[in-house]
Amino acid sequence: MEHKFIYVVFIKALTGLGKFSRMLNKYEYTHIAVSLDESLEDFVTFSRKAHNGPFMAGFMHEKREHYAFGNHKSVKVKVYKLPVSSVKYAKIQEYIQGIEEDKDYVFNLYSMLTMSFLHGLPIYKAHNCMSFVSKIIKLSGVVRMNKPFYKYSIQDMDKLLSGFGGREFQLKKKREDKEYMREIGALQNVKTFLSLNGKLIYRLLCKRNELYE
Repeated sequence: MEHKFIYVVFIKALTGLGKFSRMLNKYEYTHIAVSLDESLEDFVTFSRKAHNGPFMAGFMHEKREHYAFGNHKSVKVKVYKLPVSSVKYAKIQEYIQGIEEDKDYVFNLYSMLTMSFLHGLPIYKAHNCMSFVSKIIKLSGVVRMNKPFYKYSIQDMDKLLSGFGGREFQLKKKREDKEYMREIGALQNVKTFLSLNGKLIYRLLCKRNELYE
């Protein structure tokens, strides 16, 4: 049977939030993404859309320079290369494209903040990096998942994929992204914070019975 490959990428985030998470959880990798690109130039995930705008977040095509920003020349990653059938690969592509084209999807901030004690908080049309990548792993069919996909933390997924022998190395950046590194004012950050919270609270109250995908 012909196989294609997807790449699940664990990132040792160099942000302040990433450093805090490592200190709190005693686990190295604090961000996760998927690449369909063997050269690891394009990563799809749910994340911030600007380095200085933590609440300007959602579906994102990330680049190497979004991880190794500023004076950082590289970032430590762990990559699992997963073989998937052509049929499942097409389903993964369709899922990613569907979310990218659906502007109703938002960043699931609440699930991210409560993951350590609630172990996943599903909200209609809302993902963070963990639930998004976990859903893609589920679609790949390469491992058996014994709980709902949104309950898998980054560390859980590392253990789940351990049989595929993840490769750890320093991923070097090639350029800078001035647009991604642009300054975001305090007022704009407050506005995006309030907007995101409004959408999440509405969905928790009014869309709680909607299908979560």
